[in-house]
Amino acid sequence: MANDFTFHITTTRFDEDYSPSSDSRITTNFANLARGEHRQQNLRNALTMIDRRFNDLAHWDNPARDRYTLELDIISAGLEFEAEGEDKRFPLLEVLDIQIVDRVSGRRHHGIVGNNFSSYVRDYDFSVLLPAVTEAAGTFTLPEDFGGLHGKLFRRFLASEAYRERFTTSPVICISVSTSKEYRCSENHHPVLGVEYLQDDHSLTDEYFGRMGLQVRYFMPPGSVAPLAFYFEGDLLNDYTDLQLIGTIATMETFQKIYRPEVYNANSAAASIYRPSLGQNDYSSTQIAYDREERSQLALAQGKHTEEHFMKPHGEVLAQWAAGYPVAAA
Repeated sequence: MANDFTFHITTTRFDEDYSPSSDSRITTNFANLARGEHRQQNLRNALTMIDRRFNDLAHWDNPARDRYTLELDIISAGLEFEAEGEDKRFPLLEVLDIQIVDRVSGRRHHGIVGNNFSSYVRDYDFSVLLPAVTEAAGTFTLPEDFGGLHGKLFRRFLASEAYRERFTTSPVICISVSTSKEYRCSENHHPVLGVEYLQDDHSLTDEYFGRMGLQVRYFMPPGSVAPLAFYFEGDLLNDYTDLQLIGTIATMETFQKIYRPEVYNANSAAASIYRPSLGQNDYSSTQIAYDREERSQLALAQGKHTEEHFMKPHGEVLAQWAAGYPVAAA
């Protein structure tokens, strides 16, 4: 049954000339920035913000704060089914790969893969399946085994030949903390990741990523105003170098300043007891165009596309495969 589908990877450079591929989710963060009249300026400004933040954090032997620049590649993973038909191939997910270029030594350092995370099946789960089950029940209700198929597909991708040929380390995904949860500052402090925040109750997103085999920790890096959520396998603090961690922080904090300026570009830093909010007005704009409302509306369209071209034609094969695939360790 495992041979009923295979994975393949394509790579697209994310730079000021980036244009989304036909397989990219139209709501993916990269695609949103690369649309409209000011698309190239959006991209150029975002990349400049990333480099400046990286050099700010990697300040040793870097007096002019210009030693490093980052090269970013969008990694698109697709599924190809053995069965014939027009829906034989389907784009599964997109992550971001980072290369760190040292302008002084000429060396290149491979950063962390993952960072941003975009998934058609996740759109289906949250925008189609979850609302349908909730509506039928008359109250908020999680579908049975919610996120189970998505999690198994993700873990199978990490174990695939396509992934192992390209990457030698596990991914780290870095996103915003939940606006529905409260976070408390701890005494743990990492020189790069910063101060660790803790919470007593995982969010639905935390649980969903848990089905993918990823655990979560929350850190507010030096100079940041809010903690970020880091999803990872293994040991986040010891499996990666300082430069690799800085690459992820610089990249994903920049995106969050653009996507959620109320939280990540606020004019005051998170307190010791912190509950993020998109309703507060004390923040600065990055002047980079991003349509958050359109992104939310399009997620439903993409979820329905996944239902029509992935779940319906391949549901039986996927269900049989998932039944024999192990559940992620808690």
